[in-house]
Parts: sequence; C-alpha cells; structure tokens
Amino acid sequence: MTLLQAIIIAIIQGATEQFPISSLGHAAIVPAMLHWPLDLHGEMFLPLLVMLHLGTCAALLVFFWRDWVALFTGAAGRHGETCQMDSIRILALLCVATVPAVLIGGLFEHAIRNLFGTARYAAVFLTLNGVMLLAVDRMRATLRHHNDRPLASLGFGEALVIGLFQCLAFFPGLSRSGACIVGGLLRGLSHENSARFSFLMAQPVILAATVLEALKLRHAPPQPEQMHMAIIAAIVAGVVALVCTGILMRYFRDHEDWALRPFGWYCMGAGVVAFLYLSF
Repeated sequence: MTLLQAIIIAIIQGATEQFPISSLGHAAIVPAMLHWPLDLHGEMFLPLLVMLHLGTCAALLVFFWRDWVALFTGAAGRHGETCQMDSIRILALLCVATVPAVLIGGLFEHAIRNLFGTARYAAVFLTLNGVMLLAVDRMRATLRHHNDRPLASLGFGEALVIGLFQCLAFFPGLSRSGACIVGGLLRGLSHENSARFSFLMAQPVILAATVLEALKLRHAPPQPEQMHMAIIAAIVAGVVALVCTGILMRYFRDHEDWALRPFGWYCMGAGVVAFLYLSF
C-alpha cells in the first residue's frame, strides 16, 4: 500500500463513518473499483485499520466532549435533581444500546463479513442502505407529532431496539450511523437527537473494537514504515471525521423534514453503479 492510497482510504473512512453511507461498504467498494490489490482482512492492513478507528473515535470524543462532561457532571448531581435523573437515565440507555453490538458482534461479526465481505455484496447492501433511509424518511411523516422526543424519554426497550439496528452494520454496505439514526427516528426522535445518540453510542463501541484489533498486532508487530503511514492516515481520518460530524449535526438541525433523502439516493445510485461495474 502506498501513502497516497492510505490517505485516500483515510478520507473515505473519516467521511463515511459519520455520514449514513457505510464506511465499511466504501472501504470494500472503492479499492475494488480502482483495482487496488488490497486485502482488507490481511495483516498488512491491520495497523492502518486500527489507527483509522482510533482517529475516528478521537474525532467523536473531541466533538462531543461537552456532552460527556454534561452527562457525567449531571449524573453526579452538579446541576440539580432533575438533570441528575435525566443524565443517569441517558448513560444507562447508552449502556443498554451497546449490548447487542457486543454480543452479536462477538459471536457473528467475522462470520458475516467473511460471507458477505466482497465488493459486490457491499454494493448490494449499500443499495439496500439507501432503500432503508428513503423508506424511513417517508414513514416518519406519519409520526410527525412524536419527532421531538428528548433522549431521556426513551425506554430501555427502545434503546435496545436502536442497539439492534446498529448491528446491521456488520453487513458491509449497511451504515452503522444510518441504522442507528433510523432506529431513533422510528422511536420518535428528531434527526439531530438520533444522530447524537448514535455518535455517543458509537464511541465506546469503536474504542472497544479498536482495542480488540490492536491486540492482534501482538502476533504480527507492524514495521516502522507501516506505523508511520498508519499514524498519518489516522490524523487525516480524524480531521475529516471531525469536520464531517460538525457538518452533519448542523445539516440535521436545519433539514428535519427530509434529511436522509440525499444520502438514500446517493447510496442507491452508488450501489447500483458499483454492482454493475464490478459485475462486467
């Protein structure tokens, strides 16, 4: 892998991890369409994968640090009893929502990705991701009077449902953030609150996945040049992710009525084009 390829993959990772268009799907499709001889599951790619996830997670922590501070200080009773109860509840909801990813991911993630990890499968699931986004954006018009629920009003069963939606991302091409946002929208949250819950929930999940992947490096320590390239890519991915998170949160705030449609049409179009290109 060249440094230019690593930087391109980092830009794709930083943008698509935040936008509801599947980072894993793009990581499979783009190299295949460019005819890059990359093995995304190989030992040579592992240091880059670990550092990309670390960069993305760092960007989310930087962007949402005020939310975490508010939640933990609120839970400690610094802002009154009502805020304390809401903060404790939101933290508990986040914990419940991460359970499905931990359990299902630990049991089935590698089997799913080995079975459906080719670029053509990713293109199919990317198309389905677009269908999901468009369908839910239309469905929620019937739930308009519930679209401003605060996060603390969610039930634990509802948080578990959103966590189950997150597990759709084990299929390359189905977006983790997109699936979580869809789950939140179906429970009556706004686009902005759905995205906020999704990104807060993502941080411990991404960090845990990064640690697990990093442990594998004990058996195949990376060469210095690999680590240098991975560190540069992580910085690029982190900066792109930070910018894209800000853009997305503001976009959701200003386009509540049709926020998912551009992403849905993009995923459908890109998925169909990629499938046809990779099939002939």
